[in-house]
Amino acid sequence: MKTRNSKSILLILIISFIVLAVGCEKQELEEIEEQGGQNMELNQLQPPNQGEEIAVITTNYGDVKIKFFPEIAPKAVENFKTHAKNGYYNKVTFHRVINDFMIQGGDPDGTGRGGESIWGEPFEDEFDINYRNFRGALSMANAGPNTNGSQFFIVQKHKVEKDIIDQMKEAGEEKGFPESVVKAYEELGGTYWLDGKHTVFGQVFEGMDVVDKIAEVEVDGNDKPSEPVVMEEVKIVEFK
Repeated sequence: MKTRNSKSILLILIISFIVLAVGCEKQELEEIEEQGGQNMELNQLQPPNQGEEIAVITTNYGDVKIKFFPEIAPKAVENFKTHAKNGYYNKVTFHRVINDFMIQGGDPDGTGRGGESIWGEPFEDEFDINYRNFRGALSMANAGPNTNGSQFFIVQKHKVEKDIIDQMKEAGEEKGFPESVVKAYEELGGTYWLDGKHTVFGQVFEGMDVVDKIAEVEVDGNDKPSEPVVMEEVKIVEFK
């Protein structure tokens, strides 16, 4: 019971934060309804279109392919794409790996304390009610609000607990949980408590099996892989 109460309190705080961070006001909700309301399909989970730029992260465990959301998180997407095209991420490791949570990389130092944005300074967060930290989401790592640099993570968590899903359903769209979002969390899993705190700017559409393999590697007490997990090359290519 104590654990359930703690989860309830956590979700209440998350709901409050999402309402403020996403700015889901009445006018915005009406716009969502015009696009199909709660039954609209989430663009985040759709495959990329032909000719669209995607990322191919080639690791020593296999390839991970990611679509981007430039219309939702333009600065985060520009930052990642530019770093990738400049070779900034090549030979960089996933320095922090937590199974059934996420894998984190993008720090050239491999310490979790390094790296910077293409502008040489932190940039602001970019949030949207329909783009969330579902399993497979590509999100910006940070050290607090508006501190984005070069580090990112891929959400790997498989399941959201039933009591949390029930609370999301009860909260509803006005509190930041449209039906489509709740359904995605219920079916895919994800890290709902990171919504409104970490910018979601992409989604894995191929290679989650590779992400799972990486998540299962042996790590030390600081969640650093005992044997390096390396991004051998990160390319930006057209989807065909």
